[in-house]
Amino acid sequence: MIKILFTGGGTGGHVYPLVAIAREIRRLYSKSDLEFHYLGPKDEFGNILLLQEDFKIQNIFSGKIRRYFSLQNFLDAGFNIPFGFFQSLYFMIINRPNMVFSKGGSGSISVAWAARILNIPLFIHESDSVPGLSNQMASKWAKKIFVSFPKTEYFDSSKIILAGNPVRSELLDGNMEEAKKLFDLTLEKPVILFYGGSQGAQALNDFVLQILNEILKDFEIIHATGMDNYKQVLSEAEVVIDKNFEKYYHATAYMDEDKIKSAYKAADLIVARAGASSIFEIAALGKPSILVPLPGAAQNHQAKNAYQYGQAGACIVLEQDNLTPNFFMEKVRSLFFRKEDLEKMSQEALRFSKPMAAKTVAREVLEFLTLS
Repeated sequence: MIKILFTGGGTGGHVYPLVAIAREIRRLYSKSDLEFHYLGPKDEFGNILLLQEDFKIQNIFSGKIRRYFSLQNFLDAGFNIPFGFFQSLYFMIINRPNMVFSKGGSGSISVAWAARILNIPLFIHESDSVPGLSNQMASKWAKKIFVSFPKTEYFDSSKIILAGNPVRSELLDGNMEEAKKLFDLTLEKPVILFYGGSQGAQALNDFVLQILNEILKDFEIIHATGMDNYKQVLSEAEVVIDKNFEKYYHATAYMDEDKIKSAYKAADLIVARAGASSIFEIAALGKPSILVPLPGAAQNHQAKNAYQYGQAGACIVLEQDNLTPNFFMEKVRSLFFRKEDLEKMSQEALRFSKPMAAKTVAREVLEFLTLS
């Protein structure tokens, strides 16, 4: 039995690439002696996704080492991370995986340390242009390091493989008729998708509400609010929206795979945060975008992601401080007035994308396992 143990942090940005890689491994490896395990922090959303992919899941204690003073650092460093390490050690001694594959993030460093102690090969993948602390540490003993961006800081270049960020190939198969039904689209105007990632983005939600009537004059909106924000956004939208524009506004809470691929298909422009998963999904689809990096993201990684992508000519980057109604609407209207700009962004997005990322990683994993 070949056992691959995956680990990573507790957000969709960590889990979605693991799903994409697991699917490609299964497509390439037809034998039945393959088992996927996941060891990481408890995350209900991530666990649901992984269970659907037939992962065997074990949750462990986890913590962060913050680069600023926080009393939580004492609890995490003194208890949560060490306890997570011993949980990982015990799990690996009992199950003896053939390989550990880490996406980084909270919880992964305990698993990576246990793999080192037990001499289990470690591969890591870094989504962002600036590695998180967990992957920085684990890179020292990792066999291979897969990166998403051409310019990725910190790592030993001799171990690096530029793969891109794995994207679920199913997201490329959206259907316009299905999108029209799912969101009740009129398609009378160009469609803009506002998408704050798997957990939504409060600042983007607030901004949409602020410009709602103005933007609905010329555009139809799909607004992915995130589960926690949906009811509040919907109730506020009902208060502010002009009744003549109601049919052009479509709020949705959780974007499962069917919804997100349909929203991507329908969108003429995407406004999103600058997480690596969002960037590479948008790029793979060749969609023009406006990226609004999350202020205060660790090591400013979202801004660095966005500007690398923007330098390729694939998007417009708007810092959140510059996200004002007049400036934003001017940018959007200018793009749709000059359709050649939208087309150029689309072409550069496709050129930047790495649609074979999941397959590249899967092949490297299988080659290592079958030859070792």
